[in-house]
Amino acid sequence: MKPTTERRFATFLFAGVAIFFALLLTATGQASQEAKPEQKAAEPNAAAIPESHFHHLHLNTPDPKAAIEFYTSRFDSEPARFAGLMDAVWAQKSWMLFSKVSQPPAWELTSAIWHFGWGAENMKAEYERQLKLGSKFFEPLTDISDIGGNAGAKDLFYYAYVQSPDKALIELNTAGHHRFGHLHLFSADPVSAGEWYMKHFGAKGRLPRTRDSRFYRGFQIGPSVSLMLDNVNLIIFPVEYAKKAYADHWKGKTELESTKGRVVDHIGFSFENLPDALAKLRQAGVKVTDEMRTIGKLKFAFIEGPDKIRIEVIEGHAQKE
Repeated sequence: MKPTTERRFATFLFAGVAIFFALLLTATGQASQEAKPEQKAAEPNAAAIPESHFHHLHLNTPDPKAAIEFYTSRFDSEPARFAGLMDAVWAQKSWMLFSKVSQPPAWELTSAIWHFGWGAENMKAEYERQLKLGSKFFEPLTDISDIGGNAGAKDLFYYAYVQSPDKALIELNTAGHHRFGHLHLFSADPVSAGEWYMKHFGAKGRLPRTRDSRFYRGFQIGPSVSLMLDNVNLIIFPVEYAKKAYADHWKGKTELESTKGRVVDHIGFSFENLPDALAKLRQAGVKVTDEMRTIGKLKFAFIEGPDKIRIEVIEGHAQKE
């Protein structure tokens, strides 16, 4: 799909703001720790939160073998066997899992999951490498150095969106690493969503001082939230941004749709003791959509997160076997 000028500008804008968050964390020497908060989330039950970790992304695809080949040939990751049950992708500290579906899954940007991505130390070189590999770009290499008030700056920050064969969006952006490192979300209420991930999964990060809307050239970019869980940066943007940036996807729609059945079906978080974690989540009012099951050594259940995002909770932290 050829992007409209308006949509391209909006995408450039977001990528710049996301990189700004990452640079801010790196500049303070806390890229994988808690960023200095503007406002801490209220944590009245902090002691009751079991330790959790980012575990996986789970995608739907008609051809899992081809999907695994795609990711491992283009991004810093490797093929591996997950829990003795399925072929998968191992990306440093977490998994990419795949379910085989009969039809291409929905991918339009109308759910809470926008895209996920890897860093690149040299974006120009990485872009050329991807082109030689035959990668399809949803958005090309773009210099956004002057965003965020850095007027006149050039050749500092770049981003591009690779589109997978199943139309999942993978962002590459200027960074001090080339690992899997971020997940971008949409929310009807980014601040409340951020508080939810902090409360139930112990994510660390910053919340805005107010819930006031912030606009840049007509696009709503705030309030927004940036969180860290292990080595993964969770960034949450207001849904109003998506509705304008991807207006063609939103025709006839007003609310974010469930991620279930889409190209990125759900995300996964792990606990050492799943029954205990589930009990605490229930007590806190979290909706359990799929009760705990056991397959071999694998124990898992599903809950519903903010904005109808499907979340798998799993026992045992991610590790390469």
